[in-house]
Amino acid sequence: MDLGKLTIFNAVKKRMQWTNQRQEVLAHNIANANTPEYRARDMKPFKFENILRRQTMQIKMDTTGAHHLSGKKKALRDFDSSVVRMPYETSPIGNSVILEEQMSKLNETNITHRFTNQIYKKHLEMLKLAVTGKK
Repeated sequence: MDLGKLTIFNAVKKRMQWTNQRQEVLAHNIANANTPEYRARDMKPFKFENILRRQTMQIKMDTTGAHHLSGKKKALRDFDSSVVRMPYETSPIGNSVILEEQMSKLNETNITHRFTNQIYKKHLEMLKLAVTGKK
């Protein structure tokens, strides 16, 4: 049984991917805290409606030959990051990374990741209970 085909597991998987990519973006910000003219970046908020809309709008074309195109492009990243346009504070060298803010965002992302992981585990337990009748 492929759990990725179940809607709830697919949504949890997307949320985990979002937290992973956000952690990567925030770590990049921290690594460039002293880079002149560097602008802090962040991920656009995770919205379940957008993920659902994107998945329902995918067109899958049948192919009858090995050289036919499937019509589906694989994105390098599922989520977009954006530059903070109006930073609260900038350094004299033009850098907009505030380490305290980035650490706070990392902590928030960590909490979201752990919460999503717990949701995944609970759904697996419920599925196991439904199938086997045992915990």
